[in-house]
Amino acid sequence: MNKEISCPLNYTMNLIGTKWKPLILFHLLEGGLRSGILQKQIPGISNKMFTQTVRDLEKDGLISRKVFPVVPPKVEYRLTTRGKSLENILRSLDKWGLEDCLN
Repeated sequence: MNKEISCPLNYTMNLIGTKWKPLILFHLLEGGLRSGILQKQIPGISNKMFTQTVRDLEKDGLISRKVFPVVPPKVEYRLTTRGKSLENILRSLDKWGLEDCLN
């Protein structure tokens, strides 16, 4: 663990604690998605922010990026094993949000 981040929750929040990261990770729980489809599932995210966020998630080992050698280029993102380990956390956040909205 990084010496600057001694708290496990702080470490986790540094990995997934932005506005967009949990949403991207959540939408990839069901399997890999092409870049355009994934971005359309996240209303309000700009192209620049989407690109920056998936790059960060890839750098942190939470998602993988596969480029297919076709024209036009096809890019697919999917969760890595490390990313899949966040499934319970992401589903719990989704469940909490649903229950809170209904109250």
